Amino acid sequence: MPLALCATSHSPLLGRNDPPAEVRREVEAALARAGGFARDFDPELVVVFGPDHYNGFLYEVMPPFCVGAAATSVGDYGLPAGPLPVDRDAAHRLAREALASGVDVAVSEDMRVDHGFVQTLLFLFGSVEELPPVVPVFVNCVAEPLGPAVRARLLGEAAGRAFGGPERRVLVVGSGGLSHDPPVPRLAEAPPEVAERLTRRREVGPGERAEREARTAAAAAAFAAGSTDYRELNPEFDALVLDALASGDLAAIDSRPNEWFVREGGHSAHEVRTWIAAYAALSTQGAYEVVESYYRPVKEWFAGFAVTTAVSRGHKDGARR
Repeated sequence: MPLALCATSHSPLLGRNDPPAEVRREVEAALARAGGFARDFDPELVVVFGPDHYNGFLYEVMPPFCVGAAATSVGDYGLPAGPLPVDRDAAHRLAREALASGVDVAVSEDMRVDHGFVQTLLFLFGSVEELPPVVPVFVNCVAEPLGPAVRARLLGEAAGRAFGGPERRVLVVGSGGLSHDPPVPRLAEAPPEVAERLTRRREVGPGERAEREARTAAAAAAFAAGSTDYRELNPEFDALVLDALASGDLAAIDSRPNEWFVREGGHSAHEVRTWIAAYAALSTQGAYEVVESYYRPVKEWFAGFAVTTAVSRGHKDGARR
């Protein structure tokens, strides 16, 4: 059975700062189709490449990549908190393959993940209780300095080699992007109290978390209303990324310097690395075909919002058992 792929944007502002109802329905329909694709494929393992927003990984130790052998959702933005059903053996298998391939990954036996992982998994499977076994793979997309984007492709290819055999149905998931530049703090510009928060782990109480989340929602509302304090979404950048991924020409984007992603898509456009990794994993099975691709810029969610599904070419029916 070939690998299958789902890649989607995420936004914690869904339900908090929504676009007009017809846009929300359109996006929900695209996500429902992706969920149907995932459930029809009926994966026995889900490998999800996702970012973090200084909820799980901080500057006290900031790896470029980390494979979770156990993981807990922090429960931000009203998402469920608690452990995820991680396949520890599969996580170590991926880590060994990545390291043998020259891709330096960390391994966590106690990974903390936020909406960058959990929201997308719930888009596809509905609830934590319905999740198949997962392997969460953190890809640093916000904490500078960042390595070159091509490293995400090498990581994804290692995942494809680790799980591309016939013994299990494996869904690879990319979570993040596309163009967006929400007010995520940056260490180089942070005042001392924010720099401390970005560096050292501490428990965040519900009041403080609610205050942070309210500030993000207010910023998105201002952006949608026309505030010029935030970088505009860039549908041209998003189309270039989607076209490159669909064609299999990953080098068209992952060969670009880091400054290009920021200039064209905003600082958080680096989350495209999660999509590069997922598509690279699928590419190890040969040529692939995008089954569905949806895109819409949604300023209320601070996101060029896209949803794609794909399977190996010649196995388009492989998404259905």
